[in-house]
Amino acid sequence: MAWVTPVIYLHITLFLFPLEMGHASEQDSRVLEATAPGDIIIGGIFPVHEGVDKDKDNSSFAPHLQPCIRFEERGLVKVLAMISAIEMMNKSPLLADANITLGYRILDSCSDVSTALRVTADFIQRVECHAESNTCSQPVMAVVGASYSEMSIAIARQLTLKMIPQISYSSTAVILSDKNRFPAFLRTIPNDENQTAAMASLLSAYGWNWVGVVTMDGNYGLSALDHFVSQATEKGICVAFKSILPQSVTSQDVATAIKHTATTILNNAKVKVVVSFARPTLMMHLYQELKDQMLRMGHNMESMRRVWVASDSWSSSSSVIKHTTLEDIGHIVGFTFKSGDLSSFNEYLSRLEAAGHDYTGNNTFMQEFYRQLSARKGSGDDELASEGVKALKGHTDADTVFSVEMAVSAIAQAVASICRSRDCKTPGAVQPWEVLKALRMKGFKLREKSYEFDSSGDINLGYDVTMWRSDGGNIHVHDIVAEYHPHRNNFTLTNHITTQQLRDLKHIISKCSNSCVPGEFKKTAEGQHTCCYECINCTENYYSNNTDMDQCLSCDTNSEWSPEGSSSCFPKTLLFFSWQNGFAVVLLTFAALGIVLILLVSALFLHQRHTPVVKAAGGPLSQIILFSLVISYISAMLFVGRPNSLQCKARQVLFGISFTLCVSCILVKTLQILLAFQFNPELQEVLRRLYQPYVIISICVALQAATCICWLVLKSPFNHIIMHPTTLLEDCHEGSYLAFGVMLGYIAVLAFVCFLCAFKGRKLPQHYNEAKFITFSMLLYLISWLLFVPVYVTTSGVYLPAVEMVVILISNYGVLSCHFFPKCYVILFKKEQNTKSAFRKNLYEYSNKTTEVVSVSAVTNCRDRSSCTSLRRGSVIRHCLRRTNSI
Repeated sequence: MAWVTPVIYLHITLFLFPLEMGHASEQDSRVLEATAPGDIIIGGIFPVHEGVDKDKDNSSFAPHLQPCIRFEERGLVKVLAMISAIEMMNKSPLLADANITLGYRILDSCSDVSTALRVTADFIQRVECHAESNTCSQPVMAVVGASYSEMSIAIARQLTLKMIPQISYSSTAVILSDKNRFPAFLRTIPNDENQTAAMASLLSAYGWNWVGVVTMDGNYGLSALDHFVSQATEKGICVAFKSILPQSVTSQDVATAIKHTATTILNNAKVKVVVSFARPTLMMHLYQELKDQMLRMGHNMESMRRVWVASDSWSSSSSVIKHTTLEDIGHIVGFTFKSGDLSSFNEYLSRLEAAGHDYTGNNTFMQEFYRQLSARKGSGDDELASEGVKALKGHTDADTVFSVEMAVSAIAQAVASICRSRDCKTPGAVQPWEVLKALRMKGFKLREKSYEFDSSGDINLGYDVTMWRSDGGNIHVHDIVAEYHPHRNNFTLTNHITTQQLRDLKHIISKCSNSCVPGEFKKTAEGQHTCCYECINCTENYYSNNTDMDQCLSCDTNSEWSPEGSSSCFPKTLLFFSWQNGFAVVLLTFAALGIVLILLVSALFLHQRHTPVVKAAGGPLSQIILFSLVISYISAMLFVGRPNSLQCKARQVLFGISFTLCVSCILVKTLQILLAFQFNPELQEVLRRLYQPYVIISICVALQAATCICWLVLKSPFNHIIMHPTTLLEDCHEGSYLAFGVMLGYIAVLAFVCFLCAFKGRKLPQHYNEAKFITFSMLLYLISWLLFVPVYVTTSGVYLPAVEMVVILISNYGVLSCHFFPKCYVILFKKEQNTKSAFRKNLYEYSNKTTEVVSVSAVTNCRDRSSCTSLRRGSVIRHCLRRTNSI
C-alpha cells in the first residue's frame, strides 16, 4: 500500500482533475500532444506555446485547464527533435538486440508551471494506474523536459515521488544539481554557475567592469543573477543596475516592467554592456521599447547601442530583433550549449516535407502549426509543407537539438542495458527507478562519442561563444568565435573567428570611471560602487605600476624614491666626494703639487745641508717637517673617494699625528731661536736646560698619539649613509666629535705657543730670521682652523670632506711657503748670502744695534758711568760670541 499516500496527495492538490480532451469542464480547450506506441514509453514536456490565457474564466473557482496561447515554432522544433531521436534509436542495432521499441507521449507545458504540473500528473497517473490494473495505457518510464528551470523544479518534485527519471535539455538552475532534493533529475547541459563564470571571465577579459543585468523573476533568472553578481564581484566587476522582468510573457506587469527597464538602460549612459537572462520574447519587446523611447526623445539611434551578453535562454533566437536591426542595438555576444551534427534531424525534416502537410499522424502540434501557417501565408496545399519545413529550419537551434538527442540516447541505452536480461515487452517488467539507476551508473554513446552524467546529474561540455552579425538584412547567430572550457576557466578561439568583430569589442568602454593610469590609485567614496572612484596621484615615495590599483605601493626608502604620481621607484643616487668631482680634482692637484714641491725642497736641503741657511732652518728638523707635511698631504687625499671604515679612521689620525709632528718641530725651532738670541742670562740658562729637541718632539707627538689611540679604541670614526629624499650621501662619521675637537685643539695649542714664541723673536737678524715666517704660518693656521669650525658645523652634503681638505692644504702650504720657500730662494738666487762670512756680518750688524740699545738703557739707569760701560761692553761681547758658536 505504499502508493496510497502519493495518490491521496495528488487528489488533494487536484492534479488528477480532468486531463483528457473529452471532459465536460474543458470542452472549450484541447490538449495538444504527440504520441507513438512502443514497448517503453518516454514522456516529453516542451513549451510549444508561450503562455496561457489567464483572463479567460477568471471568475471561475473550479479547477479548469486554461487555454494555451501564442504558438511558438521554436518549441515545435524541440518536439520534432525528440521524435526524430526516438525514431533514430528504434532503427539502431542497440534496441534491436534488446528486442524493444521506444514510444513517446509528448505534451505541451505552454510555458506555464501549473500546466506543466498537470502534464506531470498525467505521467504519474499512468504509472499508478498501471500498477493497479493492466487495463491502463502504458506507463511513462522517463521524461524529457522541461525547458525552463522553474518548471523543471516543480515537476521534478512530483516525479521524485515515483523516482521517474527526468532529463532536461535546457534547465540550468544551480539548485537542480542538488541530488538530495532532486535525486531523479538529470540534464545534458551544465548548470548556470558555469555560464555565469564564463560571462564574468569574458567581461573581465575585455575590461568591462560597469555592467547592467536584465533577468526574470523565476528560479532560473534569480539564481543566475545571484551567481553572476557573486562571480563578477570576485573579478572586480560592478553591477550598475538589476532589472527583473516577469517570467510569464502574458503577465499584466510585463509592459510596465519592460518600459522601466528600457528607461533604466538609457539613463545609465556609461553602462555599455548589458547581461541578459531573459526569454527571447521579453528581449524582443525590450528592444522595441528602447527604439520607441529613442524615437520619442529624438535621440540618435547610436545612443541605444550596447554590447548585449546573451545567456543560453535567448542567445540563438534571432527573432528578438524582429522589429529592430543589429546596427541599432549594437553587438550581441551569446553563450550557447555545445552543438552536434544536425544531419539526422535535417533528414527527418526532409521526410516531413516529402510526406506533405496531411501527414501529421497523431501529432496535433503539427496540425495546429500547418493550420496557423496556412492562415498566415495563404499557401496552397503543395507549398504548405515546404513553407513549414523552411520555417522550422529557421527556428532550429543546433545546441538544443543536440541536447534533446543526448537525453533520448541516454534513456534508450539505459533501457537497452536493462532489457538485455529480461523480457521488457511484459507489462511491469521495467520500473522507472531501474531506468534511473542505469542512467546514473552507466554512460552512453552518441555518434561514437561517450558521455556520462557527473555526480550532480549534469553533463558539462562547456559553451560556445557566438557573435551575431548582419548580412544583407539576414541575421546569422551561429558565428562561433570561441569555446569556453569550464574546468580550465578559459576561452579558446575557434577557426571561425571574425577578427573585425573582436576588434570592435575591444574599443568599447564600459566603466563607471576612467581607468587610473600607473602613478595613480583609486579612491572610492563611501557608499559608492567600488567601480566608481576618482584617481589620485601617489604621494612621494609611493608608486603604482598597473592600471586601476586600489592603493599605491611603498618604495624602499632606504635605497629608492619616487616623485608624486610615479609609476615606479627610482634608485637613490649614491653621492660622495668622488675622484671625478671637479673640485676634488683641483684639491688633489694641489695636494700632489705639494708633495712634489716637498720632495724637491727636501732634495735641495739635502744637497745644501752644510750651508748656513739650511743649518739656520733647523738642519735635520727640516727634513722631519717635510716628511710630516708629506703625510699630511696624503691624509688630505683620503678625504676624496667613496669612504670606507679604514679610510675614515686613517685620514683624521694621519693628519693629527703628522701635523702635530710638524708643529712640534717648529716649536723646537722657535725655542732654539729664543735660546740663541736671549740676552737675559738667567732665562737663557733655564731655556738651555729645558731645550731637548727630540725629547720635546717625542713628548708632543706621543700625547697626540695617545689621544688618537683612545679615539680609535673607544669611539672610532666609521663610514655611514645619510638618507636624503632622493639621494644617499655616503660619508665618514667622526665617531666622537669630542675626540676630534681634542685632537684639533691640541694642535692649535702647540701652534699658539709657537706663535707667541716666534712673535717674541720677530726682530732677530733679517736674513736668517725664521721667527717672522713662523709667526705668519702659525697665524695662518690658527685663522684657517678657526674659520673651519663654523663652516664645518653649518656645511652638509657631498662637499663636507672638502672643507677640511681645504684647511689642511692651507695649513700645509702655509708651513711650506713660510718655512722653506724663502730658504730655497736664498739658496738658489741669493747665494752670496748663504756663506759663513755673510752670516757673521749680518750677525755682527744685529749685535751692534743691540749694543747701542743696551748702552742707552745702561746710561739712563747707571749712576756710575764707567762701571756701567764696562759691564755693557763685556756682556754684549760675551753674548755675541755665544750666539756665533750656537748658530
